[in-house]
Amino acid sequence: GQKFENIGKSIEGQKRNLLYALGAIVAIGLIAAVYFSWSSRSNAAAQAALAKAIETSEATISATALPAGSTGKSFKSAKERAQAAIPEFQAVAEQYGGAVGDKAKYFIAVNQLSLDRAVGIQELEGLSSRSDEVGKLAKFALAQTRAEDGRLDDAAALFKDLAGMPDPVVSKDSVNFELAKVYEKQGKKQEAVDLLFEIAKTASERKDLEGKPLTLSASALAAKEKLKALDPEKAKA
Repeated sequence: GQKFENIGKSIEGQKRNLLYALGAIVAIGLIAAVYFSWSSRSNAAAQAALAKAIETSEATISATALPAGSTGKSFKSAKERAQAAIPEFQAVAEQYGGAVGDKAKYFIAVNQLSLDRAVGIQELEGLSSRSDEVGKLAKFALAQTRAEDGRLDDAAALFKDLAGMPDPVVSKDSVNFELAKVYEKQGKKQEAVDLLFEIAKTASERKDLEGKPLTLSASALAAKEKLKALDPEKAKA
């Protein structure tokens, strides 16, 4: 009834924020948007349990307690938050399995990065070999860790693989922006500039059904700013 309707609305909101949480967990500052396609066959209880675990993984990190009467959660560190979130995701995976359970395994892996990075990366490597949406999300997260660890050629290869997919799950603006950052770190300034320009140009040309310009994504906006820093003249084009 109304309870499950509210849960559904909560999950829809979580879809748009999942990579914000991922950025915090991986600690590389990515702000991106990701959309999960939810099967109508997934029952409400499974979705509600996953949403609850996601809320824990996104809880506030603060040295001070939340104000009295607050219904949210807070943790003193990312490690403490991950320690609380992982058992919730494990319970979802064990109890429900299926597509929801697979998504829970993905979240276990990204949270594990805050506890034991090597283990988290190993779990992402295993998931990234899949061809479904969980595999694509895991590949994106794995590429981020490769870039963070200085394995730039590996990171670029993973991002290029995702960028070439018809449906990489993560927005192509986000994938290409991360690839452009890798190019810059590799000393490939022109490749980075060209890709940033393409992201910004393509995003600015998108229209809605009424022919009105669409709001630029966070990644497209970031690409425009990065382009201004790397090549001010090309940014004016």
